[in-house]
Amino acid sequence: MMKPKVLITRNLPTSAIDRLRKYIIVEINQKDEVMSRKELVEKIKDKDGLLCLLIDRIDTEVMDAGERLKIIANYAVGYNNIDLKAATERKIAVTNTPGVLTETTADLVFALLLAVARRVVEADGFLRRGEFKGWSPMLFLGTDVYKKTLGIIGLGRIGKAVAKRARGFAMRIIYYEPQRLSPETERAYSAEYRPLNELLKEADFITIHTPLTDSTHHLIGEEEFSLMKKSAYLINTSRGPVVDEKALVRALRNKLITGCGLDVYEQEPAVEEELLQLPNVVLLPHIGSASVETRTRMAEMAVENLVAFLVNHKKPPQILNPEVFE
Repeated sequence: MMKPKVLITRNLPTSAIDRLRKYIIVEINQKDEVMSRKELVEKIKDKDGLLCLLIDRIDTEVMDAGERLKIIANYAVGYNNIDLKAATERKIAVTNTPGVLTETTADLVFALLLAVARRVVEADGFLRRGEFKGWSPMLFLGTDVYKKTLGIIGLGRIGKAVAKRARGFAMRIIYYEPQRLSPETERAYSAEYRPLNELLKEADFITIHTPLTDSTHHLIGEEEFSLMKKSAYLINTSRGPVVDEKALVRALRNKLITGCGLDVYEQEPAVEEELLQLPNVVLLPHIGSASVETRTRMAEMAVENLVAFLVNHKKPPQILNPEVFE
């Protein structure tokens, strides 16, 4: 019996790929760059499965080019890069890698929060340039994190993990969700519910943990920045388009907020030029899940989904559209 074929759009941790090769013929994009549209459409033609990244746009053009395509395994939790409706209509299973990157991303949230509040990146550059001449009482004064109010927009898996860490800093936690969570959940995470506008007014630090949907696109824009404290900091590790980047630049430039830490961008990998010039901004190249342990486990989960479906002919464990099996 012929082995199924899978296209992988980027090199991933080898242990998971070695396991996949036992059962499946694997073709990997060896270039350390995003596959071109033309190349993706060409190479998917004879493949039964696709293991793609969140930076790969998987739409009807790709799906229809893959005449044998049966499963798309996304190497990410979010899946806004995939036309899920179109995949379901074509009976193509779509999977993701939920849960595994929760703690790693929550760690990075606090890395960004502390770095921007305590001006770590600015101070590091200052010292490396040879400008440090000795201790000074006014040198790089930042902001305390301890006992401040943290506003969490989206108290899902990652939001809850952030809340657990915030308790270690004795922070007061407020949160916003479209639907208020149960009293039991609020007590478990010491979190108080606030409508979005109230959260923006009260929080010293605001961290975003919502998926990117039509309703969350530019969730934070001109009006929202005008509500925030002038001493507030914004952290975004979710999806870039949740924040209106041009409005963010204006808010920083006009001192409507004090600073921000970003790991994601509206036109990624492009970054709003003015953000690159501002000293009160910490910018990271989308490394929220970038630990050896987490990236390896993500690859393993994607492989588990592919093997379950293409080899064992079972429903993948992280299926996003189970209706394709009905």
